[in-house]
Amino acid sequence: MKLCVFQGTFNPIHTAHLKMADYVLKHYGYDKIIFIPAYRPPHKNYDISLTPHRLEMVKLATLTNPKFKVSDIEYHNERNSYTYLTILELYKNYDIEGKINFIIGTDAFKKIDTWYETDKLKNLVHFIVFVRENELDDKKYKELEEKGYDFTFAKMNFENISSTEIRKNIQSGKDISKMVTDKVKGYIEQNGLYKNN
Repeated sequence: MKLCVFQGTFNPIHTAHLKMADYVLKHYGYDKIIFIPAYRPPHKNYDISLTPHRLEMVKLATLTNPKFKVSDIEYHNERNSYTYLTILELYKNYDIEGKINFIIGTDAFKKIDTWYETDKLKNLVHFIVFVRENELDDKKYKELEEKGYDFTFAKMNFENISSTEIRKNIQSGKDISKMVTDKVKGYIEQNGLYKNN
């Protein structure tokens, strides 16, 4: 199986996340994209009460594509969501052809050499990097390449949507219907999420 994973906080999952996953399916020929919401993101401040909601929203957002699968693998361990440990578990659970591929934005990838067990992680995955800024720091990516990180840049145009912006819009009463799917929007409203964050 050619496997690609999309790990993230997804707080909440939005349409740009889905477009990135669609792009990877169409251009790289993977059998599945596995969305993995982080149970306890080690690099971010988060509201633990939102942890089960983030998983449910990812499930709702991915219903329309049979090649999208959601894994609660990080919820089983209830520990910090270290990518290296998750990737090891995926290799045990799936018959994988080649390396696991990993969708990531440039904002996270430029800090990849600070991640937990990064020297081991870089040998296990191929990173598909989506540009999230107007400019690329060529020096930084050259440095990562020299350190042995295996990556390619996706050529999809930047989608200027962020989970932070969505949360701010909810707090200020702005419409988010173009930023999330109808099911996710309905879930947020039904559960009163992000009103006080």
